[in-house]
Amino acid sequence: MDRFKKFQVLDGTMLKIIAMISMVFDHVGDVFFPNALWMRMVGRLAMPIFAFCIAEGYIHTRDKRKYLIRMGIFALVSELPFDLAFSHKVFELGHQNIMLTFFIAILALAIHDKILGGKDPGREKVGAGRFMLGFLAVIVMGGIAIFLRADYTFFGVGAVYLFYLLRSKTHWFRCFVGVVYLSILRTMGYYVTTGLSIIPLLMYNGKKGRGLKWLFYVFYPGHLLLLFIIKTLITG
Repeated sequence: MDRFKKFQVLDGTMLKIIAMISMVFDHVGDVFFPNALWMRMVGRLAMPIFAFCIAEGYIHTRDKRKYLIRMGIFALVSELPFDLAFSHKVFELGHQNIMLTFFIAILALAIHDKILGGKDPGREKVGAGRFMLGFLAVIVMGGIAIFLRADYTFFGVGAVYLFYLLRSKTHWFRCFVGVVYLSILRTMGYYVTTGLSIIPLLMYNGKKGRGLKWLFYVFYPGHLLLLFIIKTLITG
């Protein structure tokens, strides 16, 4: 696979920017142009890329506890802008924001690691019973995501887990499995373009990129709040 390395020109920051641009298309389409199917199709690239970046963030962060807390705080901060943008309500329990999904996913990884004693089952020997217990913990956390109606629910938690679980496998295999997982589970309508996200993922060079750690955290609630303000000004 060395011949493909010349195409691996995207670092972690670049991947996040691609995912954010994709998300903007999706949300603008959802809020302002519900019949513009192409905008929603562009938006399907975001979730696999973000799920991959969350897994990478968990792998490389110096402080997993702070990573979890940070995601939890922004999940709370983002809920009001999310509800305002998509339901025009201050409080809506029917659908929660994607940062809650990622918070649950990170917590699932932390519990999984605790059960496995921090071992990577792809490189180190892990007892079958312990591995199954860790896997069951992730399933339970996915169930919590369904119960809380977090965006992408179980599928989102599962995607982050797969990208993390396969961290010691070849990059192309890891990306392929994660993207196929999301593509197969959601194949209807505009979700058919989910598989295209494998292109930027395969172009990832394994580098963190510029230190824009807070970019996504601020962008997510910020762009949702902006969409709500613009829609309010237009519709009154």
